[in-house]
Amino acid sequence: MAYTDANFTLVNYSGNGFHIWHYVSTADNLNTIDTAGYFNNKSSEINVGDVIFVNASNGFGIATVVSNSGGTVDTGDIVSMTTDSR
Repeated sequence: MAYTDANFTLVNYSGNGFHIWHYVSTADNLNTIDTAGYFNNKSSEINVGDVIFVNASNGFGIATVVSNSGGTVDTGDIVSMTTDSR
């Protein structure tokens, strides 16, 4: 599948350019969402260092935006929060 703009929401804006976002996809898994370019539609709003909480088809994770250049957004590897480590 592909990025869906309606599923990407701003959770918090700190006033200094740092954002916390939330994204939901019932079709795409964490690995698909982790692909460079997935969030390109929001490149004019996303900043390097922003955090994205991701609810994907295979669980929940947290990503940090590591680059946003020329309209291409890349996140670092999504840290999965779906496995109980106990």
